[in-house]
Amino acid sequence: MKAYDVLVVGAGLYGAVFAERMKAAGKRVLVIEKRNHIAGNAYTEDVEGIAVHRYGAHIFHTNDRTVWNYVNRFADFNRYTNSPVANYKGKLFSLPFSMYTFNAMWGVTTPEEAAEKIEEQKKAAGISKPENLEEQAISLVGTDIYEALVKGYTEKQWGRDCRDLPASIIKRLPVRFTFDNNYFNALYQGIPVCGYTAMSARMLDGIEVRLCEDYLADRKAWNSIADTVVFTGPVDAYFDYAYGPLAYRSLRFETELLDIPNYQGNAVVNYTDRETPFTRIVEHKWFTFGKDRDGQDLPKTVISREYSAEWRAQGSAEPYYPVGDAANLALYEKYRAAADQEERVLFGGRLGEYRYYDMDQVIAAALKAAGNL
Repeated sequence: MKAYDVLVVGAGLYGAVFAERMKAAGKRVLVIEKRNHIAGNAYTEDVEGIAVHRYGAHIFHTNDRTVWNYVNRFADFNRYTNSPVANYKGKLFSLPFSMYTFNAMWGVTTPEEAAEKIEEQKKAAGISKPENLEEQAISLVGTDIYEALVKGYTEKQWGRDCRDLPASIIKRLPVRFTFDNNYFNALYQGIPVCGYTAMSARMLDGIEVRLCEDYLADRKAWNSIADTVVFTGPVDAYFDYAYGPLAYRSLRFETELLDIPNYQGNAVVNYTDRETPFTRIVEHKWFTFGKDRDGQDLPKTVISREYSAEWRAQGSAEPYYPVGDAANLALYEKYRAAADQEERVLFGGRLGEYRYYDMDQVIAAALKAAGNL
């Protein structure tokens, strides 16, 4: 008899949810994590009373009532609504693309005028069936907004020309002919009042967790102690890059504690021109409306400049999100076929399934996979 029924590799959201469900089912569970903390890329740490999102902004949003009820078992959520701002060479625009954006760009005041302007620019560009991200964006918002607010930001984020990126990427971006600047059109939205780290800790309560443990460095030994392994790391790394490395984008952050109460007046400001090297600045205190957990005004602020970069298999940076172009998706199919042949190993999460998951999708997938097991 092995020491554990389930070994979960990775203490991010997928791993924490899976482990919690296994424990609830009476299974013996061990979670191991390569980093020195739980919560994965959603990890938050306290800096002068400010919950700093170390690996970039994480804003929970979902229309899935089951997922919402599940996470509320482990955290209370505030009413934060994501309303980012775009800075294009010093001029500010509202995001998502809405009547506020169209008015600032063209001076139009009615939805009809905005729609006519977009259609006019779409026809001028000669686009009938969008074949790439550039054409899809122009079809959605017109050439002016594409050039100012989409092109530079997207090419910095993905490290590729917009014409070389699939149209599917931009389809996630909301476009509204209303004065609604709520970026996520989701029924439920907010930030855990206690922070994502504390939320994950509550999920993992009573479960053995070992940090700074590298599964791939000694997988034979780890496999010997559990009946089933749940792997949430990069699927190509699991197979020693047998078919070649998959492409991921990584992120680098420059974080500063500033002795002022307000730096930019908003949690997220995107810098959409190509010349600014970073993609956005996050001012973390505004995720909690500038107050600490006791409701007191925070006298200082923390900002993070976010830089996007290509991930290298032999580098030290973390892979953040997959590059879902045709070549990489075709390569992933080879790894997925290999993964299907692993009898005692399940693959999950953004890296394990080479999929761009939002947090609620990660949790829903983990709940489903745990239920199946």
